Amino acid sequence: MTDPQDAASIDKRVVGETARRRTFAVISHPDAGKSTLTEALALHAEVIDSAGAVHGKSGRKGVTSDWMEMERARGISVSSAVLQFVYRDNVINLLDTPGHGDFSEDTYRVLAAVDAAVMLLDAAKGLEPQTLKLFDVCRSRGVPVITFVNKWDRPGREALELLDEVEQTIGLRPMPLTWPLGIAGQFKGLIERETGEYTAFTRAAGGATKATATVVDAETAAAQEPQYWSDAQDELGLLDEIGASWDEKDFLSGSATPVLFGSALSNIGVARLLDTLVELAPAPAARPDSEGNDRPLSAPTSGLVFKVQAGMDKAHRDRMAFLRICSGRFERGMILTHATTGKPFATKYAQSVFGSERTTVEEAFPGDIVGLVNATALRPGDTLYAADPVEFPTIPAFAPEYFAVIRAKDAGKYKQFRKGIEQLGNEAVIQILRSDLRGDQAPVLAAVGPLQFDVVTTRLETEFNAPVTLDRLPYQVARLTDAEAEVTLSAQSECEVLRRDSDGEYLALFSNKWRMDIIRKKFPDLRFEAMPAGSTVS
Repeated sequence: MTDPQDAASIDKRVVGETARRRTFAVISHPDAGKSTLTEALALHAEVIDSAGAVHGKSGRKGVTSDWMEMERARGISVSSAVLQFVYRDNVINLLDTPGHGDFSEDTYRVLAAVDAAVMLLDAAKGLEPQTLKLFDVCRSRGVPVITFVNKWDRPGREALELLDEVEQTIGLRPMPLTWPLGIAGQFKGLIERETGEYTAFTRAAGGATKATATVVDAETAAAQEPQYWSDAQDELGLLDEIGASWDEKDFLSGSATPVLFGSALSNIGVARLLDTLVELAPAPAARPDSEGNDRPLSAPTSGLVFKVQAGMDKAHRDRMAFLRICSGRFERGMILTHATTGKPFATKYAQSVFGSERTTVEEAFPGDIVGLVNATALRPGDTLYAADPVEFPTIPAFAPEYFAVIRAKDAGKYKQFRKGIEQLGNEAVIQILRSDLRGDQAPVLAAVGPLQFDVVTTRLETEFNAPVTLDRLPYQVARLTDAEAEVTLSAQSECEVLRRDSDGEYLALFSNKWRMDIIRKKFPDLRFEAMPAGSTVS
């Protein structure tokens, strides 16, 4: 038995270490600059020497978080990535999310693993469709949001107009912490609202290193930029009048968002954002289990698998599960229990991740992201625990809107094809559907967005040497159903019932909503259950 004094010491250390953790995601509409900001944050934390941007832009190197070949070639993030580093004695777990709406399921899974989110707004575009939907997801999950207005060094809209749009459109009260001197495209520097201190910035060549920051007194700033300084003082006075000031309670409750301005590409305002995350973002807290009971931070070790990824190391075709530690002290080598199967899971090969780079991790605490290698039995949404059984809520699959039959081009490659399809399904890269009629040689891929098909075909060819053909199916709507309904629905035209690999659920596919409504009216007693809509985060 563990000595009570030792147990108390362990509990105290868990609580203390957890307080040092900040686990957050960077989310936004495509092209708002998420991956660039991720690089800039790592640069300012001094864990990389120079920032890279999307491949092909001014010859700069590829983004650290975009490690997949397809991401580097296309200049978009199609998979979430984890960067863990230390800043100001705090352990930062930074999750970069896919930029394209077709990969919204991956973004949703990431939001199940974080304690806060940084939402980027493009200074010229403001709230875009995916931005709106991601705010809704953060609100529904109780994830507090810090807003960073990006690209202020380029022409854009007025700062007050952007803040008004945020409040009027999504009901989040903006609380600016910094204020720009100069309109978008004429960015001179940043004013601290609380102290009035003004900092001017000189952008480094190519934006690969930190911008030079110089504190300038008010009199000098007013003399150098009289009109911009006067305008900024008027705007700051207006913000004070309307009560747009920092309120921790409103931030944590999700009713208000602190706002900062800057440019990720020019590395301006990024250090202030990093400090804000350390000072204001919440540390990990007790997480509710599937029955709604909070799992104390000091409870025995437990964690939620929110992502499974293969192909990160070309030299070793292993499969890594990303585990968010929810309680207790994780030690490499400890034996955890897989809540779904009740089977033991060894953690001998536990790793800390920085993009595609890995280092062995000996211990971790709530909020940390641990990579578990050779995790062939794990899927996103699984729970692992030690000693005291627990299961956290699963992560739902979204309603697919695109469907295609996939087949191996070469019959001699069927073994590789089957292995690849199984692995991609377990990673939740795409939903795999099957039926006795089509057989295992022709499974159906179900996607939230069509780019998921490109990821599947690319990975099957490059990782498994299994080129494939895709034949699109004429379905647009999916509903959960059951075995009883399968017999009836299979006899209907413009309808098909398939089983999902991940959980064995039956999915009824319809050519369109009109056809589904007709069949539903014809068979009112059959099960037609809507799935979570991918469009909520796409």
